[in-house]
Amino acid sequence: MTPTLTTHRLTANGGELYYEVRGSGPLLLVIGQPMTAAPFGPLADLLANEFTVVTYDPHGLGQSTVADPSLPVTPEVEADDLAHIIDAVGGGPADVFGSSGGAVAGLALAVRHPAKVRTLIAHEPPVVALLPDAEHVRAVSADVEESFRKAGSGAGWGKFVSLVMHQGPVTANGVQPATWSPPGAADASADQAPPAPSEKQLADDAMFFLRMLNPFARYEPDADLLRSGSPRVVLAVGESSGAEIAKRSTLALADQLGQTPTTFPGDHGGFMADPAAFADAIRQVLKRD
Repeated sequence: MTPTLTTHRLTANGGELYYEVRGSGPLLLVIGQPMTAAPFGPLADLLANEFTVVTYDPHGLGQSTVADPSLPVTPEVEADDLAHIIDAVGGGPADVFGSSGGAVAGLALAVRHPAKVRTLIAHEPPVVALLPDAEHVRAVSADVEESFRKAGSGAGWGKFVSLVMHQGPVTANGVQPATWSPPGAADASADQAPPAPSEKQLADDAMFFLRMLNPFARYEPDADLLRSGSPRVVLAVGESSGAEIAKRSTLALADQLGQTPTTFPGDHGGFMADPAAFADAIRQVLKRD
C-alpha cells in the first residue's frame, strides 16, 4: 500500500522550499543533491511505515525557488534550509540519510545545527578536499562549469558524468569522456532527436553548474565536530562503487573520523537501483542507535 504523501512549501533562507512528507513515526530526512525529491520516492515509500519521511527539492531546484538565483548555493546554505524544514515538521532531532551532494549537505547540517540531528547516514559524500588528487579533481570540476557556459547542458552533464564515474586518482590529464544521454533520449527513435530540455530544466542546470557544483567541491567538514559523537555520524559506501571520487572521499573522511564505513548495496546510485535493499540498510543503521 502506497503511503499518503502531502506536499508543503516553506518560505525561508531567501527562497521557497518544496518538500514532501510521508508516513508516521520518528522523523527521517532522505535527501540528495542535485537530485530532487522524485528519485527518492520509492525509497521513501518503503520507509514510511516506520518513519515520518521527508524528501525535498534542494535550494532553487525543482519546485524550490530562490529570490536571487545569482547567489552561490553552498553546503551551509542547504544545511540552513534543512534546519528550517526540520523546524517546520516538529523541530527534531531528525535522523538524516543523505546521498552524494545530499550527504555533503548533511555533514554541513551536523556541523552547523547539531542539536537538530540524531543520526546522519552520509552515503558517499564527495568531499573532494580530503583527496590527495583534490587539485586535479577541482580543475576538472572547473572545466565542467566552463563547458556548460560555452556549450550548454549536454556538454556540462557529459563532463560531469565522466568525473563522477572516473575510477582511481585524477591526474593532470583529467578524466576520460563518459557516455551520457539527456533525459528522453532513450525514447527517441533513430531518426528523431531527443526532446529539447524545458526552460525549467535549463534553469535548474544553470543553478547546479554555476551556483552549486564548485562550492560543494570546495567544502571541507569540521572533523573535530563530526568526531564528537553528537550527532552520531555513520559514513556509508556502495559495495560496487569501485574507486570513484565519492567513495574515495568517503574513505578519506572515515580515516579522519576513525571509523569503518558501513557498506550499502549497489553503487553511488544504489538507492534507485534497489530501494528495498537500501531501505533495509538504513533500518539496520538506525536500529543500532
